[in-house]
Amino acid sequence: MKKIFPILISVFLMHCVTMVGQTDYTEQREQMVKWQLQGRDITDLATLAAMLNVPRHKFVPEKMMANAYTDGPLPIGNGQTISQPYIVAFMTQALHLNSKDRVLEIGTGSGYQAAVLAKIVDSVYTMEIVEDLAITARERLKDLGFANVVVTWGDGYHGLPDKAPFDAIMVTAGADSIPQPLIDQLKIGGHMIIPVGPHHGIRQLVLITKKKNKIVKKDLMSVRFVPFTRAQKPNKD
Repeated sequence: MKKIFPILISVFLMHCVTMVGQTDYTEQREQMVKWQLQGRDITDLATLAAMLNVPRHKFVPEKMMANAYTDGPLPIGNGQTISQPYIVAFMTQALHLNSKDRVLEIGTGSGYQAAVLAKIVDSVYTMEIVEDLAITARERLKDLGFANVVVTWGDGYHGLPDKAPFDAIMVTAGADSIPQPLIDQLKIGGHMIIPVGPHHGIRQLVLITKKKNKIVKKDLMSVRFVPFTRAQKPNKD
């Protein structure tokens, strides 16, 4: 028994270390930032810090956790996906955010993009048309301590006029055209990023800058996003 007891202790400690490695994913997150982001063209320090500090594995189904930091999108249920880490970082960086900004996100999904934004800006308002996803994301963000994120269930086409204007708007679903209500809710000098184009799998990621007398559009890259879904029911908080 004297020999067996230390062995059992060693096995228990090894099990604990293994469990910590499985649930923390710090090394995987560091590798993701180093190779997938810095290894490409992500240079904004605030974006890199946010991507390093938001636990992406907490925003995917449990069976997908081991793949949370791979270089690609993952399904999150209800026909929706969590975007590739690089795309999340690229869209975040493109908005040129600062710590005092108020941001509107259309397409909450699992809440991961909102969490990344929340690490950088003052407040994030995010809208999700799928009720189950909106409820789950709200609970998840609350549990993870993201007090500066407000999740709304509703049709993102109309935005949140009662909370406007916004310093920046991000749309994480592919739209056939740019919703005018979102342009109206953008501050002068603000930026909006949105995937636009006919739904044939590939759309153009467009950066919009709202000037005093005009709207400036810049094509950034070709992307794949789930379609921008519409609903007839009114928004609900």
